Amino acid sequence: MAEPSAPRDPNGGPFRLMAVHAHPDDESSKGAATMARYVAEGHDVMVVTCTGGEAGSILNPAMDRPDVLENMAEIRREEMARAAAILGVQHRWLGFVDSGLPEGDPKPPLPEGCFALVPLEEATEPLVRAIREFRPHVVITYDENGGYPHPDHIKTHEISMAAFDAAGDPDRYPGTGDPWQPLKLYYSHGFSRARIVAIHEALLARDLESPYGEMLEQWPADRGDPGQRVTTRVECAEYFPVRDEALKAHATQIDPTSRWFLLPPGMLGEIWPTEDYELVRSLADTSTPEDDLFAGLDAQVAVRPAS
Repeated sequence: MAEPSAPRDPNGGPFRLMAVHAHPDDESSKGAATMARYVAEGHDVMVVTCTGGEAGSILNPAMDRPDVLENMAEIRREEMARAAAILGVQHRWLGFVDSGLPEGDPKPPLPEGCFALVPLEEATEPLVRAIREFRPHVVITYDENGGYPHPDHIKTHEISMAAFDAAGDPDRYPGTGDPWQPLKLYYSHGFSRARIVAIHEALLARDLESPYGEMLEQWPADRGDPGQRVTTRVECAEYFPVRDEALKAHATQIDPTSRWFLLPPGMLGEIWPTEDYELVRSLADTSTPEDDLFAGLDAQVAVRPAS
């Protein structure tokens, strides 16, 4: 593991990073190596999971059994605990009910009481409470499309934006703790067409089979590449193996024989050694492009103690 190198809070403590996700397993497929790196460097990282993932399908054939399906909520909680331990992060559930991914034409209505249907003001409150208790300097969430248009991902974006603004306002959400204003907000952009093309072409150049050809052929012509919005690339290839182990901890969702794990060891670090983000809010003096989510925080935090 690398020696600590990222900037630290000049007051002597570590910086704090909060990643807000919709379901258990999202944290391991989006920014996990970044979190593992910052944990190794001595910073505090918390994953917030909005729902229990109860409506998720079993995506690993080896786990597609009646006993698993009957205990999906409990099993996904156990999987999340294992992944958090592998990444070394703190974890918090917000307690909302998975909305599921409606399919069909027309799509069926969302189930009553699910996360996506909770009024925004109500859904934001537990995240404000979490922010005021953990006091992150940096928050990561999804973009306005949710990364992909799952109703829970879009709702996660909405409450993250609302909580970022509300947590520092003493007049909002009384009784949820002392106000705390995070300094930077990022969108995670792991699903980049340019990244997929780079991996696809590298595999073909090595005379290896690529699982990404069909995906690229079916990419809609009018769909932009969210990777073009990236402002911040965090080098974390050393922690890709940690990310893979965290993914595998979500055994109901991740088939260890899937394309996630087809690349020869070390190859992805050569092709694309970063995890990528878009800086969308900053109260710190920083300039883009960046190579660190904590860039620009040294001077700001020096006059803004954690307690």
